[in-house]
Amino acid sequence: MKTFLTILGCGSSVGVPRIDGFWGNCKKTKKNLRTRCSAIIERGSNSILIDTSPDIKSQLLSNKIKNINTVLFTHEHADQTNGLFELRPFFWKNKKKIQVYANSYTLSKLKQSHAYLFRKISPYPAIIKSNIVKSKFTIGQKNEKISFQSFNVKHGYTNSVAYIFQDTAYISDCNDLSIAKLKKLKDLNFLIIDCLKLEKHRGHFSLSESLYIHNSIRPKKTILTNLHHDLDYKFLKKKLPKNVIPAYDGLKIRL
Repeated sequence: MKTFLTILGCGSSVGVPRIDGFWGNCKKTKKNLRTRCSAIIERGSNSILIDTSPDIKSQLLSNKIKNINTVLFTHEHADQTNGLFELRPFFWKNKKKIQVYANSYTLSKLKQSHAYLFRKISPYPAIIKSNIVKSKFTIGQKNEKISFQSFNVKHGYTNSVAYIFQDTAYISDCNDLSIAKLKKLKDLNFLIIDCLKLEKHRGHFSLSESLYIHNSIRPKKTILTNLHHDLDYKFLKKKLPKNVIPAYDGLKIRL
């Protein structure tokens, strides 16, 4: 059975353009229109969302996503979690709690900020079933099943969870150069990785650091995400090696 991954959003925490209309170095083109980071994995009816950005409603509508079974969270920051309440219609539609996987710290923050989703607050039922993410786990049934590995990476002052599945790694928020030495990241078909700016940043990879990881791990293809407004799409296309590409909202790949 075919498995697809769609980049729903590839922008940094403010997106492109910013809310005040500022485009930075980005030209006003479709591939520079960047909503906040989120992605979806689809294998048959098994639809697994990675993060629930503040833009998740428009992202799902734009990509004609009709169902969500599961959510994997990378970390607790607002640009990854603030869209969680938007998933309520999938609970109403399926009459089944949405499975959410995250590390214990992220789950504790979500239960503070979105308490009404995790426990019944009359007359509203809980719609989320929380799961502490394990280092190895599977989601789905029979031929729709997808196996995952997860591991923590440094993201500034916190940790983010990276996911490996179907010879693909998704590492959207990271400044942890030590991952260049991880054997589990060797022989990937796709590496989807943080690339915030040209300059160094305390919580994200710069362009040169992302390329260092790419050159160390040597996947067949690397896709740069979490792109800030100083990284124009055409600028990156001209600068990058052939097997490294900038993400854009709606980019769909077969895994």
